Amino acid sequence: MTTESVADLSREALLARIAELEQDNDKLTRMKDALIERVESSSTVRTAPYAAFEHSVVLAEQVRERTEALNAALAELKRSNFALIQANQEAAMAHQRLTDAIESISDAFVLFDEQRRILVFNRRFREYWAGTGTEIERGATIQDVRRLALERGVIVEEHVGGEDEATVYRLANGRWVQVSERHTGEGGLVILYTDITDLKASEAAQREQALAQKSRLLQRTVDNLSQGVALINPQGELEVWNDRFVELTGVQAVAGRPFDRLMQPSPVDLLTPAILDGRGQPLHELEQRLPDGRVIEVRTHPMPTGGFVNTYTDITERYRYAETLRENEHWLRLITDHIPALIAYVGENGHFQFTNQVYDDWYGWPRGTLLGQSIRQVHGDQLYARLEPYIQRALGGENTTFEIDEYNAAGENRHMLKSYVPNLDAQGRTIGFFVLIRDITERKRTALALQQAYQNLEQRVKERTSELTEVNQQLRQEIDERLAIEARLLEAKQDAEQANLSKTKFLAAVSHDLLQPLNAARLFTGALLEQAMPERIGTLIGSISNSLQDVETLLGTLVDISKLDAGVIKPDVAPFRLNELLTTLAAEYTQVAAAEGLRFRFRGSDAVVVSDATLLARILRNFLTNALRYTDAGGEVLLGCRRRCGRVLVEVWDTGSGIPEDKLTEIFQEFRRIPSRQHQHDKGLGLGLAIVDKISQMLEHPVRVRSREGIGSVFSVELPLGYLNPEAFAPVFRNPAFDDQLQGARIWMVDNDASICAGMATLLEGWGCDVVTALGMEDLQQQLAVGSAPLDLLIADYHLDDGVTGVELVAQILQRRSDQPPVLMITANYSNELKQAVKDEGYLLMNKPVRPLKLKATLAHLLQR
Repeated sequence: MTTESVADLSREALLARIAELEQDNDKLTRMKDALIERVESSSTVRTAPYAAFEHSVVLAEQVRERTEALNAALAELKRSNFALIQANQEAAMAHQRLTDAIESISDAFVLFDEQRRILVFNRRFREYWAGTGTEIERGATIQDVRRLALERGVIVEEHVGGEDEATVYRLANGRWVQVSERHTGEGGLVILYTDITDLKASEAAQREQALAQKSRLLQRTVDNLSQGVALINPQGELEVWNDRFVELTGVQAVAGRPFDRLMQPSPVDLLTPAILDGRGQPLHELEQRLPDGRVIEVRTHPMPTGGFVNTYTDITERYRYAETLRENEHWLRLITDHIPALIAYVGENGHFQFTNQVYDDWYGWPRGTLLGQSIRQVHGDQLYARLEPYIQRALGGENTTFEIDEYNAAGENRHMLKSYVPNLDAQGRTIGFFVLIRDITERKRTALALQQAYQNLEQRVKERTSELTEVNQQLRQEIDERLAIEARLLEAKQDAEQANLSKTKFLAAVSHDLLQPLNAARLFTGALLEQAMPERIGTLIGSISNSLQDVETLLGTLVDISKLDAGVIKPDVAPFRLNELLTTLAAEYTQVAAAEGLRFRFRGSDAVVVSDATLLARILRNFLTNALRYTDAGGEVLLGCRRRCGRVLVEVWDTGSGIPEDKLTEIFQEFRRIPSRQHQHDKGLGLGLAIVDKISQMLEHPVRVRSREGIGSVFSVELPLGYLNPEAFAPVFRNPAFDDQLQGARIWMVDNDASICAGMATLLEGWGCDVVTALGMEDLQQQLAVGSAPLDLLIADYHLDDGVTGVELVAQILQRRSDQPPVLMITANYSNELKQAVKDEGYLLMNKPVRPLKLKATLAHLLQR
């Protein structure tokens, strides 16, 4: 509390005390008068003098006591008056000192009481209101002060501080003040307004100096970039650029000039965030070949505050190198795939890094699935034990050739001649070895037959010498002929060995790094197709993807035909809900049809059928693929079901070119195709319906076809009805919005092939997924916490390094986690045993090579579940 307030309180207390004493004095006076009057009146009544005297004495004593009390009260009143006068003087002096102290403060000072009314303020505070026509007086509330400051324009700008920062105001006179508030012990409030104008000016100067320094540093950094850089402000004007931009575009850069007009004379195309590609999507990058042969890559990057930044990169050398590399890879693959020998390359870790088409077909592996797998995994422990001595000799730098018996994919025991040729680096260290294998079964059989024939001939000569002496000469002549034949066979054998030796020398000189795996290539091209890019580049990538798909289809078809003919494929017949299969196919082919400009319709069925879901899917995929292939843009394809006589017909209708009536049975024969003028580009082998025929016979599912030329065709397969146990019920898969399902999904992918991991990561990240790839459990643990890191879906390859399977790896991961995310197992093994084992674990199985669209539908299905 202030000195002035203390003085006011003391004055009021003294005045109250004086009033009380005056009241007591008046009361005593009245009592005295009453006593005297009583004495006088009583003296006339009483007759006894002594009683009157006695009464007078009592009255006198009472008067004396009251007089003494009155005198004491008057003395106390005098002392109180003196103390009051002294307190008033001290209060006036303290008030003056307080006023002087407040006025001496350079800051504006205001003191509020507990009701937030002004008690005291200094001249500095009054100066803020000069010229506003407002007089601030004592008793004004803090709300009045704030309201008047805003209404009269005293405060122009307000910056409210945080918890540890003060509030700052900019006043109408251009000055800046900082507000500090302190509470008094009596509940009042003291506010100081500190002038910080000079501090603000110093800070502004420092900021401008730092900004100028950063601008100079940024310009020097931009000028030293190997890329051309141009910064365009929100008004579309060129603001910052470097010399490389001028060099690559050939423009005359002028600050503040509209960017679109600046780029008009340049041979480099204009690119801004507002430009759209052929699909109506923003075009963020493009590659352009200039008339002088250079290839320029242009990228545009929009800025959050408006405007954008363009970068220009000369990629001529990279482009030429990529073209040369693709051409070399094409020719190397073409050469090795057409050599009638099994060719492979194995790294020093014992894993396949290259196999040609003949190698994959002989062992019955889908194209590219051997890559990254070890010899032990591929051939098994028993055969590897026989091969290991020769492998160690090859890794030791020794050329090794040997003969061995093996079983091919068809289960035939063949006699093979193998050569291991070590590959040495510049220091002479073995970094792998080439594998050249030739099937010499027929040659071996011929030699054995010749030897057997020779032995039989000798035996016959011995047995009949005595009996057939007369034909001895004839037998001698026959022997001579046999010897001549043998000599010719030996000569042919030497020629064949010489030819094989020539092939071995040729293959030893071929580089082992021939081609990326087909599976990784499909993933990469699938990821590229998801990206926005120039139309010409998109067309090229689409052609590459189509070519890879054709190769995949042709290889898969040939392998399927061979497996079906050899009886390797065994049906796994079980009851299941038909819609579980059909909705997945419909989701996949809806997008395929849309890409071809076709309308796709689907009518499902909740019926339970008895069949092999995988083989039935192969039949329906052939029907749907043919329907899309032979239907022109604008046409329609229908996948539907109908019940008939206790069975279910699954039908595929199309509005395509139709099939002549005399060809309806011929189309199910191998290598028979119906020519079509509209689809001359189709290079199928004519095996799709042949596979359908073989599978339908195996499953005992009748297949029928109806067609009218120029109108369309209907292919159908007839399925028996079945019953599903209640515990086997599975929810019907709804057609999800793929992008919504995959957007932000956290997926882990484990594969021992780095190229497969890279391709899968590129593809999934293009779909908006958050992907972590690893080559094994140890690699995964180094990247994240397996037991606690967020996970929505797990993808694993079945065959991993060191004999570990994907099922074992998934079990290790799930043991450490409290949740149970869905699992997708990928493998090149088509056996029913593996399929059943994966199904028993509750995982979903997908065979290699992986199709991007099918993978997308499958992931959306798993994430939806």
